[in-house]
Amino acid sequence: MARRRTAMLVALGLVALLLLPAAFSAPSLIYMPTDVPVNPVSFARGLTLDYYDELCPDVRDLVRAVVLDALGEDMSIAAGLLRIFFHDCFPQGCDASILLNGTGTPFGGEQQMPPNRGLQPKALQLIEEIRAKVHAVCGPTVSCADITSLATHDAVVASGGKPYYVPLGRMDSRRAAAWSYVYDLPHFTADISDVIATFRSRRYFDATDVVALSGAHSIGKAHCSTFTGGFRKEDSDFAEKLRRNCTNGGDDRMQYLDVNTPHVLDNVYYHNLKEGKGVLATDQLLNGDDRTKWLVDGFADDEWWFWNQFGTSMRKMGMLEGYFGNVGEVRHVSCSQRNPPASTA
Repeated sequence: MARRRTAMLVALGLVALLLLPAAFSAPSLIYMPTDVPVNPVSFARGLTLDYYDELCPDVRDLVRAVVLDALGEDMSIAAGLLRIFFHDCFPQGCDASILLNGTGTPFGGEQQMPPNRGLQPKALQLIEEIRAKVHAVCGPTVSCADITSLATHDAVVASGGKPYYVPLGRMDSRRAAAWSYVYDLPHFTADISDVIATFRSRRYFDATDVVALSGAHSIGKAHCSTFTGGFRKEDSDFAEKLRRNCTNGGDDRMQYLDVNTPHVLDNVYYHNLKEGKGVLATDQLLNGDDRTKWLVDGFADDEWWFWNQFGTSMRKMGMLEGYFGNVGEVRHVSCSQRNPPASTA
């Protein structure tokens, strides 16, 4: 009995260590599946809500002001920021490695890899503009990784979403993610089993996160080439509308992912799926699989459940770090360039 009690205490201690980074002032909504394989990421340690209280106390206000100005000119930047954030964090943690231009990095640039083609130039430029503004006020103290996380949060809120916790203290990687990690990003032709398995390979994610984070498709557009090969066989009015839109402009033509409220991040996206109006095949399949359909129904019926889970899943995504831990630098020349070697003179 004593031996069993000791084993239980050890196990509980390990669980406590895993949950420690999420122990902020509000109760944690994070839950973590346990029957998953080893993966290249883990939860970052040392991230806090008050990380910049002394280094740059106004950082959140500075970032928000630049983001709101940009979105006032072009709301499509919000979707661009969301895609950059996800494509940065999922392969090897949120380390701004996706922003590197590839010069002098061991694996080349992530932006040149097929899963990352089409990242929005305006969103990439906005991150650099924010870095310049923040560093002009506070000096080179705030990482591009933290700037990306804050800007994405502000874009979500400006698009109609609800605030969620954004802990800070990430470092900027000095290397791009390996191609094998980048190719873990879910492909638009994948089936639901593959998508869920890919998320579960990140240890802390499961089908609930898949469906919640897919809600980001409530804003943004997709090239017709990403879905014209997967039109439904039935001659539905919706499929015909997509065909006409794409036929007029070819594969380079863009289509809103949410056909009802394309500029508002809301739970109408899930109502669209229930009506068979999901543009991407991977989106519509969420409504046809028992592992995910109940979540589509739930998020459609209960907007607050959706927002709570979306915020939780975004916070979890933002807390991922790579195999080497939260190590690196604060880029001060540009978010697209590693810092030059320190002078030995």
